[in-house]
Amino acid sequence: MHIEHKAGDKMYIDYAGATLDIADTATGEVHCAEVFVAILGASQLIYVEAVASQGKEDFIYACRHALEYYGGAPEAIVPDNLRAAVTKSSKFEPVINSSFQDFASHYGMTVLPARAYRPRDKALVEGAVKIVYRRIFAPLRDHVFTSLTELNVAIYRELEALNASAFKDRTYSRRQLFEEIEQGALAPLPKIRYELRNELRATVMRNGHVPLSADKHYYSVPHIHIGHKVKLLYTRATVDIYHHHECIASHARSTRPYGYSTDADHLASTHRFMTEWSTERFLAWAGGIGPDVHDYLKRIFELAPHPEQAYRGCMGILGFARKIGSDRLNMACQRASDYGSFGYGAIRNIIERGLDLAGADESAPGSIPDHDNIRGGAHYDDQHPDDQNPDNTINPEEQP
Repeated sequence: MHIEHKAGDKMYIDYAGATLDIADTATGEVHCAEVFVAILGASQLIYVEAVASQGKEDFIYACRHALEYYGGAPEAIVPDNLRAAVTKSSKFEPVINSSFQDFASHYGMTVLPARAYRPRDKALVEGAVKIVYRRIFAPLRDHVFTSLTELNVAIYRELEALNASAFKDRTYSRRQLFEEIEQGALAPLPKIRYELRNELRATVMRNGHVPLSADKHYYSVPHIHIGHKVKLLYTRATVDIYHHHECIASHARSTRPYGYSTDADHLASTHRFMTEWSTERFLAWAGGIGPDVHDYLKRIFELAPHPEQAYRGCMGILGFARKIGSDRLNMACQRASDYGSFGYGAIRNIIERGLDLAGADESAPGSIPDHDNIRGGAHYDDQHPDDQNPDNTINPEEQP
């Protein structure tokens, strides 16, 4: 049965069942990219984009990109019963995902999920998927893509050719029909683009940073908020941190694992040098104290899954030089190396027990003292100085 579609009425969306490959040149792994497909009802203008997943964030941003491609918003958006769009499917009252509903409301659209077992509801987008297989998948099948961006550039090239080609047995194209009957029927897009905002609650650490667990990245806040519970609202591009409904910090979002995004104005003077931390700086500082300290810290960095995980522990170890002197710290590092135990907790325990002053035969290598703070290499950063011994904090101006 042929259905007449009103111009500007509906945009139908779905994912292609097949995926496209992206090769990681560094590891040789091949990742599957999902392919999002949208089509307008009246003109049948198609939009296609490869995304990393069918998750909520990728789905909503693909929908936004489709609206931007069309240059306007229809009255309704018709998804299949995807989890990112529909929390609970129902013949009579489907429950729309709250984030997707917010997105649709931002653009003045109604969400009308396709009914289960009603093929006519999604026939148009399923037909579009078949066209995409033939006109986009097929030309790209022999190409090797190394990023989503590279893949989408190729998809866009084929998509433009598809939309510019004439319908079968017609003299006009999807693009021409869109410009003639549907472009003017779409509602203008709002000036502010929709951004999906996620929420997370966390406690400010003693180093003045808040962890964003999704990325394993840390963001600074003013040091007066150390120990406070805060709320993070983050999008793909930004991270805003709130305390009692007041925005206390804003950062560009970074997905670098174990990295720090630090505004120097947020930190107390004794902590501002954190922005300059690096493995090379720590090793140069350690070398100025002595060769045993240098070799010990070097081994800690070798054991660390990521260097920045070891920074705070190394800062605490170096801080002992001011408290007990360079000679004792070198002996403590030598003794800990003999034990095969690497970390701030190991050095602190040796110093507290005076084992750095004991004769070599009084505690044989390999017989680690019975103390919870002595760990193996896997726990190199088990005790952090700013959590356990704040007096070891070092003024950066006192460093060599």
